[in-house]
Amino acid sequence: MTVRVMLVDDQVLLRTGFRMVLAAQPDMEVVAEAGDGVEALEVLRSTKVDVILMDVRMPNLDGVETTRRICADGRNEDAPKVLILTTFDLDEYAFSALKAGASGFMLKDVPPNELLAAIRAVRSGDAVVAPSTTRRLLDRFTPMLPAAAAEPSRPELGRLTEREREVLLLVAQGLSNGEIAAQLVLSEATVKTHVGRILTKLELRDRVQAVVLAYETGLVRAGGGAGA
Repeated sequence: MTVRVMLVDDQVLLRTGFRMVLAAQPDMEVVAEAGDGVEALEVLRSTKVDVILMDVRMPNLDGVETTRRICADGRNEDAPKVLILTTFDLDEYAFSALKAGASGFMLKDVPPNELLAAIRAVRSGDAVVAPSTTRRLLDRFTPMLPAAAAEPSRPELGRLTEREREVLLLVAQGLSNGEIAAQLVLSEATVKTHVGRILTKLELRDRVQAVVLAYETGLVRAGGGAGA
């Protein structure tokens, strides 16, 4: 099945480069382009898109707000998945976009093979923020979040079993399913099932959103430790 990709970036040269990479793939097609968020939202009204490569800094409407509007209905399975394009010195924008519903973020100088793998992963419903990158990003930008309450602010957290809460804590520390399985002496399939149940109970799109929630509610602190 062909993955329909949209490029949203105000730099034409970057869009051209990404388009050339994607055009060489038999299972991918660039079906639309836009130079800012306003144009992107307009194009999406008439164009079916599976994955959007989204810049963060653009005129008129930036990538964060555009992502928020695209992902506003988190239960709409037909909504495009968003991959944020960023640089390390703009990570705060990427973090905001993850909160807004993006399925992951990548650097603009990402190697072509990693870009292609990420697009396919997002299309299949996975998130593409590597555990080590998640850890680094959240350790750096958690201090920018509002101070967490003494008690978790989301009543949905009470729906989690003790084991699910334990898995959520490890996900938030940046561990992969395999690493969690090894630490808890479980099969990787069992961990994957727990993660799926956590996302369902908390009404979250993917594990990236679960990580953000865990930090915002104080379940974990910057640095990866458990909260109070």
